[in-house]
Amino acid sequence: MDRRDVLRMLGVAAIAARTDPARPGLGGSAAAQQPPQGPAGTPSDPDLLRPRIWWNTILTPGELTTLAALCDVIIPADDKSPSASAVGVPDFINEYASAPYEGQQNDLVRIRGGLLWLDTEAGKRFGKRFSDATPSEKAAICDDICWLPNAKPELREAAGFFDLIRDLAATGFYTTREGMKDLGYVGNTPLQRFDGPPPEVLKHLGLE
Repeated sequence: MDRRDVLRMLGVAAIAARTDPARPGLGGSAAAQQPPQGPAGTPSDPDLLRPRIWWNTILTPGELTTLAALCDVIIPADDKSPSASAVGVPDFINEYASAPYEGQQNDLVRIRGGLLWLDTEAGKRFGKRFSDATPSEKAAICDDICWLPNAKPELREAAGFFDLIRDLAATGFYTTREGMKDLGYVGNTPLQRFDGPPPEVLKHLGLE
C-alpha cells in the first residue's frame, strides 16, 4: 500500500462525519429544506447551510507559503486529482489552527514552530526556504520526520508536527469534491434502486 492509499483511508474516516452544505435536498432549495426553527447561527449553534468563520485567521503569508509547500509534499498532484494546496488545504489548516479553543491554540504553537523549523532546516541544508527547495530537497527533509517511531531523538518534535499536518491535510483534502472524487466516494447521491452490498463485499466481511 503506497502513501496516497493510506491518506485515502484517512480521508474515508473524515468523510463519514461530513455533510455537504452546498447540496440542496431533492425537494427544492437549501433554504426550503431548513427546519422552521433551524440553527441560530452562533458559534455554539452554527448554521451549516450558511457557514461563516467566527475568528480571524492567524498564520502569516510567509507561514502559509511554507505550509502549502509541505501540504503538496504530503498530497502532490497526480493524474487523478490536484495537489492539496490547489483545493485550499492550507486555508483549512489556517482556519483550524486559528480557532480560539485550547486544543487548536496548542496545535497553533506546534504548527508555527514546525513551519519555522522547516525553513530553518532548509536554510541549513540547502541555503533556501523550504518552499524554494527542489522536490528532492523537500523530500530529504520530510523523510527524516515523516514517521515518528523512526525519528531521531532531536527530530521527534518535528516529527510530531509532521504527523499533525499530515492528518489535517488528509482531512482537508478528502472532504473536498476533488478529494471525494479521488476516493470514489458517491455518498449524498440519490439512487433509483439499491440492491444491497455487492456479493464480493459480503464475502469479504463474512456475511454471505
